[in-house]
Amino acid sequence: MKERIVKSSLSLFWRYGIKSVTMDDIAKELGISKRTIYQHFKDKNEIVETVISEELCKQTCEFEELEAKAVNPIDEMVHISAHIRESLCNMNPALLYDLKKYHPEGFQLFSQFKQSMVLQSVKDNLLKGQEEGFYRRDINVEILSRLRVEQIEMAFDPTIFPFGQYTMVDVQLQFLNHFVRGILTPKGFNYYNIVEKTAIEPNTHEK
Repeated sequence: MKERIVKSSLSLFWRYGIKSVTMDDIAKELGISKRTIYQHFKDKNEIVETVISEELCKQTCEFEELEAKAVNPIDEMVHISAHIRESLCNMNPALLYDLKKYHPEGFQLFSQFKQSMVLQSVKDNLLKGQEEGFYRRDINVEILSRLRVEQIEMAFDPTIFPFGQYTMVDVQLQFLNHFVRGILTPKGFNYYNIVEKTAIEPNTHEK
């Protein structure tokens, strides 16, 4: 039952954001009473923390699989970004905003994930790209890896990209294209122009 509650809560949060989803909504979605939910979770905040923790674990595994399958650093970055866009295309943009404003413990989990797993992954990618001749040797890996990580969260900020005026998919696509093209060598450009057409262009109309 606990697993069912987490799965249904994630689905509701993904569609409607966190703030607008009540314990009654979760109970109705599952066809159970609120009392049953409270037998497994003390409050909504605990549900949110559990949902975020499990989703981040899932994302970590999926990122590691994509990294293992990638033929080179450009391929890795493009396909991980495509995976992120696919994950975000049906997500309510208010989710991260709600998490940050109303559930600081859950947001702390996201921040730790971003500053550890994601940041290290980007650093490793940039260093491998330099070693293999795809990325310029004169880029500052420490600075640009932090820039790339912050871009991901920036797309969720309604004060910068108002909901309804921009989609996260479009914003993330522009961020990736701008970022990658700024670090490529001529060898990198040749490869990126090929992989971009197969991994990016088909998704440009995703909403």
